Amino acid sequence: MSVHSKPYFHDEEAAFAFLEEVIWGGQPVCAHCGGFERISKIKANPEKRVRYGLHKCGQCKKQFTVKVGTVFEHMRIPLHKALQAVYLMTSSKKGISAHQLHRVLEVQYRTAWFLAHRIREAMRSGDLAPFGSDGGVVEVDETFIGNDRTIKPKGEKKGRGYHHKHKVMALVERNTGMTRMMIVDDLKATTVGDIVRTNLAKEATLMTDEAAYYTKVGREFAAHEIVRHNAGEYGRGEFHTNTIEGSFSIFKRGMKGVYQHCAKKHLHRYVAEFEFRYNNRIANGCDDAGRNVRALAGIVGKRLTYRTAP
Repeated sequence: MSVHSKPYFHDEEAAFAFLEEVIWGGQPVCAHCGGFERISKIKANPEKRVRYGLHKCGQCKKQFTVKVGTVFEHMRIPLHKALQAVYLMTSSKKGISAHQLHRVLEVQYRTAWFLAHRIREAMRSGDLAPFGSDGGVVEVDETFIGNDRTIKPKGEKKGRGYHHKHKVMALVERNTGMTRMMIVDDLKATTVGDIVRTNLAKEATLMTDEAAYYTKVGREFAAHEIVRHNAGEYGRGEFHTNTIEGSFSIFKRGMKGVYQHCAKKHLHRYVAEFEFRYNNRIANGCDDAGRNVRALAGIVGKRLTYRTAP
C-alpha cells in the first residue's frame, strides 16, 4: 500500500485527527486561554457550516481548532491537501516547486506558492545552541547563488566574480551531522567573525578553506585547520571540508534545478527548507514519516500572512 493512500491525506476528519495527535498528543488545549480541563468537541456538520476539528473551551467559552495559533491558521484549502503538501516537501530531497504543487493538489498557483512558504516557515528551527561544545570539528564555508538585484540590476552585465550573487554561509557539526545556514550581506572579516563566534563554542575545532576572513577568528578556538584548495588540496585525512561541500551540493542542485529563481527576500525560507531536510535525514535517524511529523510539530506559534510572506 502506498503512503499516499493513508486516510489523513484524503479525508478531512482523519486529517484533523492526525494533526491533533501530532500537536496535542491526545489532550486538546485551548488556543485562546491555554485551558485543557473542560474542552468539548463539536460534531462536524458541513451542511450547517460546522467545521471539522472544532472544539469549545469550557473556561473561556471560545471555539477553536488545532490550526489556530499555527501557520495553518485561516488556511482556505482543506487540511488534507495541506498535509499532502507537507509530505511532498519533506520527502523530496531537492524540494518540489509551487507549480508542481499547484498541479498535484489541483489548487491555484498562488495558493500553492503561499502554502509552500507556510511549510518552510514551519521548518525554521531558530536553534541558537553553539556547535562544537564537545570539542568536535565544525566545518564552516560559504557558497554563492543567483543574482542579487540590489547589487546588480536586471539587464546589467554581470561580469566575473561573486560580489553580485546571494551569499550563503553554513556550518556543519561533524559529530552530530547537523548544519546551520544563513544569508549574509557581505563576507568581510568582521561579518564572518561575528557569525563564527556566535555559532561556535570555544572548545570546537574550526575547519575552513584558506579564505583570509577566517584567519583572525580562527585563533579564538581550540584549533583551526585549513584546507588549501588553491594548492590542489582537498583533504588531509580528517582535515577536509567535504561534509559541508556535500550539503551545499544538495542545496544548489535544488535551487538551480527545481526552484531556478529566488529573490533575496524569500531566500531565507528556502535555506531553512534545505537545512531542515539535511538535519532530519536518514543518516541522522529520521525517515520520511518522521520528517513529516517534525515539520508539522513546527507549525505551532508561527504566523504568516500572504501580505507579509516576504
